[in-house]
Amino acid sequence: MDKRKNAAIKIALNPQDYKVCEGCGSIVRFTASICPNCHSYRYNDDLSYIVKHAEILSKTEQKSVTKEDLF
Repeated sequence: MDKRKNAAIKIALNPQDYKVCEGCGSIVRFTASICPNCHSYRYNDDLSYIVKHAEILSKTEQKSVTKEDLF
């Protein structure tokens, strides 16, 4: 969980560098055109939403499947 909390802090301090995938809810770098987890291309880039979403994700276990999980 500490890893997720550290990531959330990093995201909250620089929300302009991230966006939230509307397909799977993952937070990805702003430069991503396709989500590396679900291959969606629809994002929410509202800064306050990104910060709030990062806070929520920091308090929960990972539920999404990442590409690393598939190998």
